[in-house]
Amino acid sequence: MNIREEQEKREHEYMSPYASFSDQSRGRDREEPQCDMRTVYQRDRDRILHCKSFRRLKHKTQVFLAPAGDHYRTRLTHTLEVAQIARSIGRALKLNEDLIEAIALGHDLGHTPFGHAGERTLDKLCPSGFAHYKQSVRVVELLENDGKGLNLTWEVRDGIMNHRTSGKPATLEGNVVRLSDKIAYINHDIDDAIRAGIFAENDIPKIYTSILGNSTKERLNTLINDIIVSSRDKDGIYMSQEIGDAMNSLRQYMFSNLYTNPTAKSEEVKAYKLITELYNYYVANVDALPDNFKQFIDEGEELERVVCDYISGMTDQYCVSKFMEIYVPKSWKG
Repeated sequence: MNIREEQEKREHEYMSPYASFSDQSRGRDREEPQCDMRTVYQRDRDRILHCKSFRRLKHKTQVFLAPAGDHYRTRLTHTLEVAQIARSIGRALKLNEDLIEAIALGHDLGHTPFGHAGERTLDKLCPSGFAHYKQSVRVVELLENDGKGLNLTWEVRDGIMNHRTSGKPATLEGNVVRLSDKIAYINHDIDDAIRAGIFAENDIPKIYTSILGNSTKERLNTLINDIIVSSRDKDGIYMSQEIGDAMNSLRQYMFSNLYTNPTAKSEEVKAYKLITELYNYYVANVDALPDNFKQFIDEGEELERVVCDYISGMTDQYCVSKFMEIYVPKSWKG
């Protein structure tokens, strides 16, 4: 018996009967030999961790566009916080932590530069629309690895596709990540908003803080513990009515006071303009696309979708530099 088989055996001895066992995965689109050391979900986690799209998340906006401070979240630090919260819940519920981590690390790979402002822009421009959760799946199925994708298991791709609020993951692990994503961004976005002076801790309505807590630490502890207590030994992932309602109300408060706040979003109109100009330029100048993206067009992908692939993969800085390269006159050097 090799190390992978020993790990698969231990999963059946230790994990909840409702967990997703590695040796019962629905598999990959392309069959490949098993690893002697790692389970299928461990391999998926490693593939995501080492891919280029994951590394680019460190220079993509979470909420604040191009923040001057070093301590504001980026899309990468958000992803790591989601993974940490989800693993804490999964460990307590005896679920498959490797599957949880793979889904969490991959859930935002398809996010655009400039956060949801970039996503809304591409969705408006592209005839077939654009959504980051669909793009994340497209990244792992097609765009990474020179057009071959990462060939991840079905369960990981299902969790990535369904991490949005309205999603319905097929596994408990996917459901843990879905809730952990909301828990993470609500709380770390509050922390960033307070750091930015958008509002203060005392400004958050007491109707929420009296239930969830008066600090990021307290709120995280309340939400995580509630999920664990509500879901232990059950075939679903649940929150109590009181805590769930308070979290959703706090989320709505964040939409009103941060996500649509004129101060926090003052630069977004520039992001809309920048991405729109780049999109129109590349649609009209296909030869300006990198060869690895033109290859997708040659293979039958629609032009507008490939342009979205290219732009959505850009970091904030690279997006700005490409705009300047195309539209800002260069100094004459003689």
